[in-house]
Amino acid sequence: MSGFGIFAGLAAASIWGGMYVVSKVVLEVIPPFTLLSLRLLLGIVSLAVFLPGQGGLKWPLKRLLAAFLAGFIGYGISLGLQFVGTHLSTAANAALVTSASPAFILIFGIWILGEKATWSRVAALILSSVGVIIVIDPRSVFLGGDLALGNIALLGAALTWGLYSVLIKKVGAQMTTVAVSFIAFLGGLPMSLPLSAFEIRTVGIGQITPGILLGVLYLGVVSTGLAMYLWNKSLDLLDAGLVSLLFFAQPVVGVGLGTMLLGEELNLGFWIGALLIGGGLLVAARAESTSSTRGSADASL
Repeated sequence: MSGFGIFAGLAAASIWGGMYVVSKVVLEVIPPFTLLSLRLLLGIVSLAVFLPGQGGLKWPLKRLLAAFLAGFIGYGISLGLQFVGTHLSTAANAALVTSASPAFILIFGIWILGEKATWSRVAALILSSVGVIIVIDPRSVFLGGDLALGNIALLGAALTWGLYSVLIKKVGAQMTTVAVSFIAFLGGLPMSLPLSAFEIRTVGIGQITPGILLGVLYLGVVSTGLAMYLWNKSLDLLDAGLVSLLFFAQPVVGVGLGTMLLGEELNLGFWIGALLIGGGLLVAARAESTSSTRGSADASL
């Protein structure tokens, strides 16, 4: 199952790779919290189709409330800050700043779940972080001036996403992935809906074109319903520290997709960075495999 956990985490991060470019375009027409509300509602509808076949919501109230609280942090606060930050900053800045999430996931995993900060995970985190910086190319990033407020929001998004990932892993160990994801989406609505109503009254919504509609559907059904389920499933199957490293696939896919859509050539830095990120993931995966093998051997004795 660890193989599927790695696949699920990589798939989620890859889907999110195209999220920043799409979000930046859609946010020019739909304000941040209105877009977040639409995204969550579409995600809820997407998972509701599968909920009855997964046993529904027959769980103790305490577990449902824990999943709701995790969703409030992850989908209410973190995604809200992410959309606000992307709107006030740039897509390149968003990809770079939010790539700090793996470090926060590792830290919260140690603090809340009692996971070990192995040398292999720390080395993989450093190796992959260097790779992200090379892939994104610091020359395309400007963190000061008028963009500072947006970048602060993006840093807050990275920190709260790290906290969410660890909390949802703790809750998800006691519930099905569909149920915990569904409740978590509901947890984001108490913050997003009131702010959405305020935005609509004060800012309004621009012209909805077919392209904008497709962007909303991508963010709601694919980037939220599918990707969040895959991310939560990965957290259910693997340690949070290992899952955190899978997040680094996001900037690689994001830069790759952006380059393809713009018809530009990938530079040498992209390939070097991608190799470093891949190397970091390989170091972590091999260490986990060795640890699992030793654990099985000890158990057999």
